[in-house]
Amino acid sequence: MLKKFIALSVSSLLALSMVGCGGASALSNTNEASEEGATYKVGIVQFVDDASLNQIEAAIEAELDAKSAELGVTFNYKDYTYNGQADSSTLNQIAADLVAEKVDIIIPIATPTAMIMQAATEENQIPVVFSAVSDPLTAGLVDSLEAPGANITGTSDAFNTDTLMDLMFAANPAIKSVGLLYNKSEDASTAAIAAAKAYCESKGVEWVEKTGTNNDEVSLAADALVAAKVDAIFTPTDNTIMTAELAIYEKFIEAGIPHYTGADSFALNGAFCGFGVNYVDLGTATADMVVDILVNGADPATTGVQTMSNGIATVNIETAEAIGLAYDMFEGLCDTVKEITTAEEFE
Repeated sequence: MLKKFIALSVSSLLALSMVGCGGASALSNTNEASEEGATYKVGIVQFVDDASLNQIEAAIEAELDAKSAELGVTFNYKDYTYNGQADSSTLNQIAADLVAEKVDIIIPIATPTAMIMQAATEENQIPVVFSAVSDPLTAGLVDSLEAPGANITGTSDAFNTDTLMDLMFAANPAIKSVGLLYNKSEDASTAAIAAAKAYCESKGVEWVEKTGTNNDEVSLAADALVAAKVDAIFTPTDNTIMTAELAIYEKFIEAGIPHYTGADSFALNGAFCGFGVNYVDLGTATADMVVDILVNGADPATTGVQTMSNGIATVNIETAEAIGLAYDMFEGLCDTVKEITTAEEFE
């Protein structure tokens, strides 16, 4: 997997402002079905290294390879795959480079990446198919889920906060205080945190809010929640906390506090429970939308956002044993209960 890490340069930023005409031809590729033997430049931009996003990228690439063989066309993503490492300057640089390269389509993974790629393609209209955007409407990416309205569509890992909170209280009905751990600057967390607060208030349970924007701040926030002696901790699909999970999960184990989170990768990295979508399926669906636009001429403006089924509870059995918390009651409250042990990446 090729990942390019690049420094900000004046020349590339200038390129972004000068490619309005050059990039316009990209969307014209969607007006009619393409012929066998065609080659497409596919930009893939990942927000940051974490287990879920890496899983999505791998699934996208595997499906593009499979469709290449099936359809007799070439999806060249290897020369145009980048990782922004959660840095907005780097992501803007990547956007400028992809526009200058006149790629045929861009696949941003995660909400912050999608927002930057959307801004970079407003004038040149290069199609954008985002992946793992939890709330495309709140992020301002689409007019509606059914009809996005511009050059952008994609797949959503929209999160069902109430169901995860139901799991939390099923495991421990005596909860009196819930910690909320997230990054305030991540749009994907906004709606889920508001829903968690409303859920707690409906039960007369207090909540303690701690935030962080990097690993050091997240570690301090985790310490503060432990000191506050909360009974459980909730984190939505927040990439900042995800990248820090391996550094904080033992703090929660030592305090006997279960961490309930918005993706299975959290559980892989030590959290008690991760709840959400199948990210391999999400990545595959994203790639299929890309193929439909490039090969079949589908229009992003009228191609509805796909929201994946959200009902898989992944429990870290090592963490469950360490904190002495049962999870058999999860059966029947969600679609599937999976067990996992601690590791850095999915196999």
